[in-house]
Amino acid sequence: MSSLAEFDPEVADLIECERLRQLNGLELIASENVVSKNVLEAMGSIMTNKYAEGYPGKRYYGGCEYHDVVENLARDRLCELFGAEHANVQPHSGSQANQAVYFAYLNYKDRIMSQNLSQGGHLSHGSPVNISGKWYSIFQYGVDPETETLDYANLEAMARIVKPSMIVCGASAYPREIDFKAFQEIAESVDAYCMADIAHIAGLCATGYHNSPVGVVDFVTTTTHKTLRGPRGGAIMCRKEDAPAIDKSVFPGMQGGPLMHVITAKAVCFKEAMHPSFKEYCGQVIKNAKAIADVLAEEGLDIVSGGTDNHLILLDLTGLSTNGDHLTGLAAENALGEAGITVNKNTIPREQLSPFVTSGLRIGTPAVTSRGMKEAEMKQIAYWIARVLKDIARDKTSKKAISEVKAEVTALASRYPLYPEVI
Repeated sequence: MSSLAEFDPEVADLIECERLRQLNGLELIASENVVSKNVLEAMGSIMTNKYAEGYPGKRYYGGCEYHDVVENLARDRLCELFGAEHANVQPHSGSQANQAVYFAYLNYKDRIMSQNLSQGGHLSHGSPVNISGKWYSIFQYGVDPETETLDYANLEAMARIVKPSMIVCGASAYPREIDFKAFQEIAESVDAYCMADIAHIAGLCATGYHNSPVGVVDFVTTTTHKTLRGPRGGAIMCRKEDAPAIDKSVFPGMQGGPLMHVITAKAVCFKEAMHPSFKEYCGQVIKNAKAIADVLAEEGLDIVSGGTDNHLILLDLTGLSTNGDHLTGLAAENALGEAGITVNKNTIPREQLSPFVTSGLRIGTPAVTSRGMKEAEMKQIAYWIARVLKDIARDKTSKKAISEVKAEVTALASRYPLYPEVI
């Protein structure tokens, strides 16, 4: 028995329940992944005991000599991975990384142009319920209603009217490649800054499967826990000339003491991402997403934009209807969850329902790819998804497909343990 199980069996039991949920099911949340045993070890290390407020060489507390080394290691590795001039690895999350860039270069009520949340954007890009939407004047762009992709000519025309101080690009539910160079050129044409949030696609950008905004746009923010397959946290990359303003904005502007155990795990993650096997992994993530999209399309389901270029697929459920009442994202998420397939409801272009219900479903492949699954497994998973969705679209009370698929999901998951060395 572990010391935690002996001291606090209630919490230990919850951890074990979650382990079994992940082990016996299929995680298809686009923003989730399975970290390595090395990252887990660093996260749970003694580095969590130290308060290291400040930056390497300029801390507010003594005893930070080893934390200085590990933070510099994380910064240097991130710069090497992306070819960046400067990196800040202290942000606790991608959202705080975004807020730090805003805080460094914008004033209250300055204008930001960003992608609409219901059409692929992110909460921290100006949603009215987020501090970014309350503190700044937000003007949001969407996707072309026909192609469901970004229209750069339209974006340029909008920028000339809005005259923003900053243009934000990058998304949380956009399945196509983003032209960061086009965004930077649009920003420069109206004398605005350009910030790219690559939280979802960072691993793909680092390995060349998606064009990288580093060295192209003014500022790049990211999380470290999605396609980068690291600990939960954020980071910022910028030019050397912007380093003082960015660093000052993160600390003391946005945060106090950094989470040094997380920064230690970030350093491990960045080293892993420089290994040739990580590039192979990212390539497989995309192959797997395309395999799912192809089967879902063959099954007659509507894929937003007609396919995917990255790690995620966005499903439009409005075509799955009974008596004119279409299947909602919430109902689809719940049904697939019962079948052992974890996805999330998501808004889609031309959304008519609330963000708590939605008309879409977001499906991602990073986590199942980390477990070793490839195209054959993805095709089978896609058939299961279509089977469950079609069944509940016909009869909302039906549990037939859910029950059958659940058993098959468990059998598949058992062949791909989370941590083979631990089981």
